[in-house]
Amino acid sequence: MIAGDTSEEGPPEGVPALLTPWVMARVTGPSMSPTVRHGDRLLVRRLDPDGRIGAGDVVLARFPGRPELLVVKRVRRAVPGGHWVEGDNPLVTDDSRAFGAAVVVGRVVGRLWPRPGRLAPAPDPGASAAGP
Repeated sequence: MIAGDTSEEGPPEGVPALLTPWVMARVTGPSMSPTVRHGDRLLVRRLDPDGRIGAGDVVLARFPGRPELLVVKRVRRAVPGGHWVEGDNPLVTDDSRAFGAAVVVGRVVGRLWPRPGRLAPAPDPGASAAGP
């Protein structure tokens, strides 16, 4: 979930768009841990209507059934009505597993604070089970 949303009406299905081309988002909650942590500040670029989104991209999205909820998630695949998005933390399910297809409103460009830089790729779910 994100605090400090700046949005207006606009994208498909009445889901609020990002008001400005660039947004700084503050992460609240553990759903994208370890890639993104609670308190991180992210730089987000508003998605253009013809903007392409691919599997593995970290995005800002809204669910048509919960348009007030703005989330940072990783895109898994395109589905009818939008994209299937999931958090990197499998124990938290405030994503498409609970709310269905999401409308992507922005792409996360990088982390501004506290560890500036690009975000890591999706964690390998089999790595924890593999051992040394």
